[in-house]
Amino acid sequence: MPHPDRTARRLAALLIGAGALHFARPEPFDTIVPRSLPGPPRRWTHLSGAAELAVGAAVAHPRTRRLGGYAAAALFAAVFPANVRMARDWRDRPAPLRYGAYARLPLQAPLILWALHVAHHAER
Repeated sequence: MPHPDRTARRLAALLIGAGALHFARPEPFDTIVPRSLPGPPRRWTHLSGAAELAVGAAVAHPRTRRLGGYAAAALFAAVFPANVRMARDWRDRPAPLRYGAYARLPLQAPLILWALHVAHHAER
């Protein structure tokens, strides 16, 4: 297992990269916003991107890493409905895209466990 700081930095990089992508290329994210959310999908794309940026920054900084790890776990759980929608909506896409959408579903569990690992190993 890599050093806890390296593990946390990798998680922070994943979150910050994903958050930035929500602003640089928002269209794919707009398409997976659950229809039950009020308002335009772009608002939710930007809100989730901002949340990923903020949580990534919290994970990156040792003083806020514990809280950031817990926030990352909650964020990964919160975006699960969007992944479900993507898997459902992409049933008719070409096989590689369809399988990628399906793979996102079980991937949430290790992401949540990774975030909890970072939180538990953060210095107090």
